[in-house]
Amino acid sequence: MKTVLNVIWLVLSGFWLFLGYLLAGVLLCITIIGIPFGLAAFRIGLYALWPFGRTVVDKPGAGAASCVGNVLWLVLAGWWLAIGHIVTGIALCITIIGIPLGIANFKLIPVSLLPLGKDIVPTDQAYGRPGF
Repeated sequence: MKTVLNVIWLVLSGFWLFLGYLLAGVLLCITIIGIPFGLAAFRIGLYALWPFGRTVVDKPGAGAASCVGNVLWLVLAGWWLAIGHIVTGIALCITIIGIPLGIANFKLIPVSLLPLGKDIVPTDQAYGRPGF
């Protein structure tokens, strides 16, 4: 079932989200200071490309630098991304067929707000990790 949902997601919105995050990641990686943020954008983009069957977990060992980076990300880009995911999720939930896709959009909100110090893993591996 998750493969069918991923294919529908890919066609309707996942590919476009992936391209947006990819473009943002490339622009951020142009500067040396933006490389960690660019890598986070690439990670979110790959998650947005194929979200069903994967989840976000805290990365063990993420320190104070990821906390400071998350504050910068939240102020500069995170809240815009979250608003976009909320609006798109609500629009998808209007139809019955779009409800799982809207839920997947809502699932992208936490990682779009605070991406540093997070890891994206398959759902079946998430529960075996410490701290989850």
